[in-house]
Amino acid sequence: MGSEVVVGLFVALVAIAVGVALVTQRLSIPFSVALVAAGFALSVAQPVPDARITPDLILAVFIPGLVFEAAYHIDLDQLRRSFASVAILAVPGVVITAALVAAVVTAATGLEASLAFVLGAIVCATDPVATVAVFKQLHAPKALGTVVEAESLLNDGTGVVLFTIALAAASTPVSPLDAVARFVAELAVSAALGAVSGLVAVRTMHLARDHTVQVMVSLVAAYGTYLVADSIHMSGIIATVVAGIVIGNAGGRFALPASTTEALDTVWETLAFLLTAVVFLLIGVVITPAQLAVAVPVIAAGFVGISAARAIVVYGLIGAGSRLLAPRGRAAVPAGYLHVMFWAGLRGAIAVALVLSLPADLPQRQLIAGGVYGIVLITLLLQGTTAGWVVRRSGVLVDPPAVARPS
Repeated sequence: MGSEVVVGLFVALVAIAVGVALVTQRLSIPFSVALVAAGFALSVAQPVPDARITPDLILAVFIPGLVFEAAYHIDLDQLRRSFASVAILAVPGVVITAALVAAVVTAATGLEASLAFVLGAIVCATDPVATVAVFKQLHAPKALGTVVEAESLLNDGTGVVLFTIALAAASTPVSPLDAVARFVAELAVSAALGAVSGLVAVRTMHLARDHTVQVMVSLVAAYGTYLVADSIHMSGIIATVVAGIVIGNAGGRFALPASTTEALDTVWETLAFLLTAVVFLLIGVVITPAQLAVAVPVIAAGFVGISAARAIVVYGLIGAGSRLLAPRGRAAVPAGYLHVMFWAGLRGAIAVALVLSLPADLPQRQLIAGGVYGIVLITLLLQGTTAGWVVRRSGVLVDPPAVARPS
C-alpha cells in the first residue's frame, strides 16, 4: 500500500476507536473487547486483501509502548508482596499451559505434538487489558490488579521466549536441559538489560529537567530497550517491562519530581489509549471466518486446555500453596481473588503477533493460526464481557485483604 493509503487507514482506525469509546462509555462492555468485535465486523463486511499486518508491526510498534506504560504504573511495594503469585503465573504457569494445551489438542485432533506445543506456547501468555479496565471502573483492590497486570507483563516475555524455543524444537530436536538453560539465561540477561536501561533513563531525566525532553527519554527507554534486547536475541518485552518498573518506582535521590511524573502520566496515558485502540482493532481485522471454520476442533480443544491449565495454576499452585502457609501466620489468598485471577486469563495481542511470525512453510500453519485466533476471540468475548460480573460476585470489593505469598 502507498503512504497515503497507510495514513488514511490509520486515521480511519483511530476514528473508529473514538466512536467505539463513546459507545462503550454508555454500555457495560470493555473497550478492548468492543474494539476486537468492531475489527472482526470490518473484516467480514469489507475484507482488505492488501493490508499486511506483520508481526513486526505489533511486536515492535505497539507492544513496547503498551508494556512500558503498564509497567511504569506498577506499584513495586505491591509487586513485592505478591511476587510469588506473579512468578508462579508467569513462569511455571506458561509452561504448564503450553504443555497441557499441546496434550489436549493432540489427543482431541491428532495434531502432531511438536506443532501442538507451538500452538500452546503462542496462547500461554495472557492479556489483561479488558480485565484491568474493569478493575479500575469498579475500584477493585489494588493488590489484585497488580497481580493480574504484572502477570501479563512478565508472561508476555516468558511466553515469547518459550515460543521461540518451541518453534526451533519443531524443526530441530532440543534437549530439555538445553531448553531450560536457554529459557533461564534469556530471562536473566533481559531483566538485567532492562534494569540498566531504566537506571540510565532516570539519571538522564534528572539531567534534562525539561519535561518535553524527559518524556522523550521515556520513549527512547521504552522502544530503545526493546530494540536493543531484540537485536541481541534476548526478550525485548522482559527488558522493557523491567525498565518501566525501574523508572516508575525510582526513589530516594533518584525520585522524579511531581511535575515530571504528571507529564509522563499524561503523555503515556494518551499513547496507551492510541496503541490499545489500534492494536485491538487490528486483531479483529486479521481474524477471518474462513480461518475459524477450519479450526473449530482445535479451538475447542485449545480453550479446554488453557482453562484446565489456568485452574491448575491458580487454584492448585497458588490457592493450595497459600493455604499451606496459613498455619505459619500468613493469610491465604482469598477464594474471591482466585476466582478473579482464573477468569482474567484472556489472550490478545501477543498471541496474534506470534501467529503472524510463524514461518510460511511450517506444517499445518493455517490450522494453528485459526486455532489461535479462535481462542483469542473466545476469551475476549466470553471472559472479557463477563469480567465485571465475576469481580462483583467474587466478593473482592468488600473489605479485601492483601494478596498473600503462596510460597
